[in-house]
Amino acid sequence: MLTDPKPGVLDISPYVGGRSGVAGLSKAVKLSSNESPIGPSPKALAAIAEAAASLSLYPEGSALLLRQAIAEVHHIPADRIVTSGEGSGALITMLANAYLRPGDECLFGRHAFLLYEIAARANSAAPIMVPEKDTNHGLKLDVDAMLAAVTQKTRLVYVANPNNPTGTYLNREEMARLHAGLPEHVLLVIDSAYAEYVTAKDYEAGLEMALRLPNAVMTRTFSKLYGLAGLRIGWMLAPEKVCDVINRIRGPFNTSLMQQLAGAAAVRDREHFWKAVEHNSKWLPWIIAEIRKTGLRVDDSVANFALIHFAPQGDKTAAKADAFLTKNGVILRGVASYGLPDCLRMTVGTEEENRLAVKLITDFMAS
Repeated sequence: MLTDPKPGVLDISPYVGGRSGVAGLSKAVKLSSNESPIGPSPKALAAIAEAAASLSLYPEGSALLLRQAIAEVHHIPADRIVTSGEGSGALITMLANAYLRPGDECLFGRHAFLLYEIAARANSAAPIMVPEKDTNHGLKLDVDAMLAAVTQKTRLVYVANPNNPTGTYLNREEMARLHAGLPEHVLLVIDSAYAEYVTAKDYEAGLEMALRLPNAVMTRTFSKLYGLAGLRIGWMLAPEKVCDVINRIRGPFNTSLMQQLAGAAAVRDREHFWKAVEHNSKWLPWIIAEIRKTGLRVDDSVANFALIHFAPQGDKTAAKADAFLTKNGVILRGVASYGLPDCLRMTVGTEEENRLAVKLITDFMAS
């Protein structure tokens, strides 16, 4: 029938974000979507107000002022950057639209961002989910298993680094080994949405690889540390040929003036940036240590969230913990759709929110 979509589309389970409210409660503590508890830079808010006077005009089509700000801060060429007004997810999708063909294979970790599977199936490609390995630090992408899964049909490899919802990462050497084992025709897409939070010395967000290699791309977002999730700003650093391809298929004027001005102000406000990093660096270890005191497994994390493991059966399951927390006005993220039915993901919130959530988890485990 004419109304039937191309193969793969009806196999997609629609993406469902973290809950934002609780029925019967006027206000709940939302720790389900990895949003910034610090909020946006005051300079970004001022830029949004400045843009209001120009809403009747089309923005400059290449997002030059935003690309120049990103280039200035990260010391990279502005002409190697493509921006998006629909977050980094739109760029991840456009890369799939541009490079995946029916019958191709797209590789990513079993517990990776759900959009990777959606992007593959929407292009009639086969999503190949590679199991992570359970290490002493948590569930981590297995480089050897990824390389073993590569076939002649492999066309695209997505790696979230750090990964959501596990919070683990590949270090510089591991990422280089993964790329070195890929055929030249395979595009490696490094999704670095949480890169700004990582303080590990052996971590590299993907800037070096995207600048140097012809088949490596890095995507970033303003939705996490910069506190601009509601504005949906993303950007990509890529080889010139890949930028040319994406610029051919992206929408015209795809990053509004308001987004460009706010993003440029946010990325240049390094005082606010370090305030957000320091808050996360203080409270993430505290959350992990305090919840571990209850006997629960909490994996190490370098992002702005922690993955908490509950019992698969009995009175202390993730579902029962979620119900208890929700009843008391705290929303965490269930991650069964990521293949982790016995886990909840907790975002780092304000001090008050963190203490309340940890107290409730402690009370639940003691009840």
